[in-house]
Amino acid sequence: MQTFFVEIKCKLGKTYDVASRLADAEIASEIYSIAGHFDILAKFHIDDDADIGHFVGQQVQTIDDIVDTHTIITFKAF
Repeated sequence: MQTFFVEIKCKLGKTYDVASRLADAEIASEIYSIAGHFDILAKFHIDDDADIGHFVGQQVQTIDDIVDTHTIITFKAF
């Protein structure tokens, strides 16, 4: 299982709408609102043989009102 995080920047005023759509899609294990350059931090788990780039491009970035994403790939949990 691969674990990674995606920081998500939303159109102004659309953070809660994007978070709801992300939750409805049931693809993220955790979703947080955050402050700073991005609006949402989402945690994902996908199979080892799945491609993270394709997953983010096809499952996350296609959600309406997302302006930008930043993917953080993890190595090991302690």
